[in-house]
Amino acid sequence: MNQFVTTDSLRGLFAAGMSDMYRHEVPLYGTLLDIVAHVNATVLHNDPALDQSLADTGERTRLDLERHGAVRVGTAGELALLARIFAVLGMYPVGYYDLAAAGVPVHSTAFRPVDEAALRACPFRIFTSLLRLELIEDPALRAQAQKVLQRRRIISERGLALLENAERNGGVTESDAQEFIAEVLAIFRWHSQAIVDIETYRKMHAAHRLVADVAAFQGPHINHLTPRVLDIDAAQAEMLRRGIDAKDYIEGPPRRMEAILLRQTSFKALEEVISFPDGAAMQRGTHTARFGEIEQRGMALTPEGRALYDACLHKARAGAHPAGHDHDARLRDAFRDFPDDLQALRQQRLAYFRYVLTQKGKAARPVATGTTLPDWLAARWVQAIPITYEDFLPISAAGIFRSNLGSGSSQGYDSQGSRAELEAALGRKVIDPFELYETIQEKSLEELAVHFAAMQAH
Repeated sequence: MNQFVTTDSLRGLFAAGMSDMYRHEVPLYGTLLDIVAHVNATVLHNDPALDQSLADTGERTRLDLERHGAVRVGTAGELALLARIFAVLGMYPVGYYDLAAAGVPVHSTAFRPVDEAALRACPFRIFTSLLRLELIEDPALRAQAQKVLQRRRIISERGLALLENAERNGGVTESDAQEFIAEVLAIFRWHSQAIVDIETYRKMHAAHRLVADVAAFQGPHINHLTPRVLDIDAAQAEMLRRGIDAKDYIEGPPRRMEAILLRQTSFKALEEVISFPDGAAMQRGTHTARFGEIEQRGMALTPEGRALYDACLHKARAGAHPAGHDHDARLRDAFRDFPDDLQALRQQRLAYFRYVLTQKGKAARPVATGTTLPDWLAARWVQAIPITYEDFLPISAAGIFRSNLGSGSSQGYDSQGSRAELEAALGRKVIDPFELYETIQEKSLEELAVHFAAMQAH
């Protein structure tokens, strides 16, 4: 009997295939992997307690596997197709991101696993952006871009047939798995030949470099893959030491004792040779799009924590600053208002935590009725472990995009994004990330309550 491949295994094949493909296409990505492996090994060697903590929480095994990628699509139909494919891979749209406000004419969601077991098995994410054609000011160029995008097909007939089989049958069979993954990976391959002439490309490029990147090619090439590092400042320094053209500064919050949310850096996008159709011949040109990114993940924040984070970030970005007062210094100054202590973060309900029994808690004698979580924590029967942030930050994403597209401007568009429009294109609702973190936290508390209730019953 031809059995189905588990969703986690299928996603693992996809993630590994994507990494191999991108490493072949962009050799400098392999250098990033080497840097990350070296930094992570050094951090774990120097901090055995962290190594043990990561092992205890399941973070250690996923660290070397972890990647996120990013793609940009041009139409609602393309986004809906990717949503169907990612669903087969156990990846679902989480969060709504309006990047137009930060000067990038897209809105986005992140396809990722949503339950803890799936995240431990393969925490692969694809940050997926939909081009907002209505933000192209030139109506003739907007119509031309729309015509080009409506005409292209990003999946083969065979790939579509395999997808439909998987949807109809409830999974991908072992005999189809390798071919299915190969067909899906083909969607994200690099195309060195444009589907528009060079003059049209230049007009798209002038409107916004991302418009050219999305609309001038046959498909939504993967534009970066991102491994996870434990010390992004060390990784940034190592990139510069090796002569890699890195971003000027790290996106996200400043360096802290207790890492929060997401910090990201990258090497700048490569200039690559492109062929443009010119009648019966081809014309040579260049295009800049693909880059390499590194990320460091901290803890997930509650809505209250995110509000404080946003306020601190606004403070860092706003107003006049003394000469020489650089980006990192402004961030550090602004984030003095944000607690950098686990107990304070927990007590002020700024971050999400998973509550787990310690060895002492498992061996504890029955306790009196009415014992509360603070009592369990004080007695060291229970440990509060920060829940890892699995999602993205729109301002950071826009900053990475801008630095690699070379737009040179952070001026936002007047138009606001629309979650409803993106959901209509997806054909499904996006999941609220706060609800996912809240569920993990509440589930851990419920399991503790059951344990201590059983202790009281004896």
